[in-house]
Amino acid sequence: MTQHRIISDSNPRVPAPVDNIQVNFCKNPQCTNFGVPASMEKQPYGRESNERGRDSYTIGTAHRIKVPALICSYCGQTPPIKSNLGIYEELSRFNQYLLPAAIPSCSNTSCSNHTIPMDTPGAYQHFGKTKSGNRRMRCKACGHAFSLGSVTLKQKKPHKNATVFRLLVNKVPFKRICDVAGISMPTLYDKIQFLHRQCLAFVSGRERVLPEKNFRRLYIGVDRQDYIVNWTDASDKRNVHLYTVGSADNTTGYVFGLHLNFDPSLQPAEVEKLAIATGEYLVTKPFRRYARLWLKDDYEQAVAQSLQRQRPILPGTALEAEVQARYAEASGRSDIESLDRVDEDVRFPLKGGVQVHAEYTLYGHFFFLRRLFENVETVRFFLDQDSGMRGACLSAFVDRIREHRCDAFYVSINADLTIDEKRQLVGENKRRMAALKEVHPGFSENQIKLKIIKNEMGRARSIGKWQDRWVRHPFPNMGEPEKAMCYLTDVHGYDEDHVAWLYNKASLHGIDRFFMQVRRRLSLLERPISSASSAGRKWHGYNPYRPVMIGKLLDIFRVFYNYVETGKDGQTPAMRLGLAKGKVDVEDIIYYQ
Repeated sequence: MTQHRIISDSNPRVPAPVDNIQVNFCKNPQCTNFGVPASMEKQPYGRESNERGRDSYTIGTAHRIKVPALICSYCGQTPPIKSNLGIYEELSRFNQYLLPAAIPSCSNTSCSNHTIPMDTPGAYQHFGKTKSGNRRMRCKACGHAFSLGSVTLKQKKPHKNATVFRLLVNKVPFKRICDVAGISMPTLYDKIQFLHRQCLAFVSGRERVLPEKNFRRLYIGVDRQDYIVNWTDASDKRNVHLYTVGSADNTTGYVFGLHLNFDPSLQPAEVEKLAIATGEYLVTKPFRRYARLWLKDDYEQAVAQSLQRQRPILPGTALEAEVQARYAEASGRSDIESLDRVDEDVRFPLKGGVQVHAEYTLYGHFFFLRRLFENVETVRFFLDQDSGMRGACLSAFVDRIREHRCDAFYVSINADLTIDEKRQLVGENKRRMAALKEVHPGFSENQIKLKIIKNEMGRARSIGKWQDRWVRHPFPNMGEPEKAMCYLTDVHGYDEDHVAWLYNKASLHGIDRFFMQVRRRLSLLERPISSASSAGRKWHGYNPYRPVMIGKLLDIFRVFYNYVETGKDGQTPAMRLGLAKGKVDVEDIIYYQ
């Protein structure tokens, strides 16, 4: 039997909800407690418990887990307690670009239109242009005229913007961009800042309407990609290791969210100073003011703990062994939902922003999607196998799961096969399909596929601590040649055929194609190489030295990928989704007013 240590704290039993965010409940969809939050109030025991009643959770720590956890009285699962405030702060950070920009108004403080936006019908009129070509408006109330200014105001070489944009998304290193465009490195950084601002302004208006759009079905693949920030001090050759989580629609390819666990609005030294002054280290982690952020002492403790952990090597096929190893690795974490790589070869950023606990970025990401998908009839998530991703997804969409409007699957792919091995698997599948066609001449291809999938479902294997049921996908392709799936929310009572077709759709190809393009087209984010000093320490001549650049380049590339880059069908992901009528010109993004 699993041993639990009961803990006590002067804080409430669980953190208070923030803006309707409360994630401290059982994450087992098959459990009666699924989605039922633990009470914040101290619970009675003994005779008092019989008289007053109590909730069905105990607050404690599971065996080997050093963070406070809920212990579900019904199913025994022990989800770690999380800070709702930390999740809300991450969600607010992600939502920032969606906030409407301030609309200019009459600058005459004594005018009745001073606080009336320029787009108010009947309040203003067009009044020509300035000598530099900027639009002018005239207030109808006081007659005051004013210009709207230009997005390129104060830029020395605005005609270089489009060139820099195209070079950035075509894997040209920064120094080469400067050579080709004839600009200095400081000017390049200024232009990246400008392009980033314009990309967010452009996409904001498009994506702000997503919660109002009606989609019947969305099939969303969710995965992570890691990035290395080069060391800047030869005496400390440890890298900064960051993650981004992304979600893409498998049908249209549209990338809805792309979030890095790094907050550039804060400074590590200032956060550390405030944390010490307010006694942050003396407070249980989920109840801290800065629960989502890495603090110095916590990082050092995590490094010490990592030296005692090794990734297990388990028997079985390569794919099955990988699935088992991920379960074992998650069970060995101090917090089962934490996925940060923290060891002696990495450090947290010392300036330019603060590293966020990766699981809080995951939670913020899924709550961000929850708001974007407000009017989606049904959404199916296909998740890279990780307990943090599972917990975040089920927490954000718990109401939709209960309403039978959301499903979630784990997907695990064997990515270590050679090209020849992939071709062999694809060839074997074609021969198998042809043979079955001969045996069942009256069957359509879909009927044959359905029969094969149902046979695989009958051979499902229970793997991991929670005995999750895994099914092998029987139809390999070059992108996903060997794949297994686990239905995490199998509580809706679908018939066997329906479940079989859901298994057939399980894929990460939408987001993995995007991440592949990131590696191929952004020089700063290509895969690093090992340094001579340590097999675990990475360095690459093109990798960034400033973590903030990763987030900016990813935002720029997401807009380019969704609205500019066309596929074989001649359409962009935004066109397929209905957010654009045609391919968007780079200049229309750069000079978006």
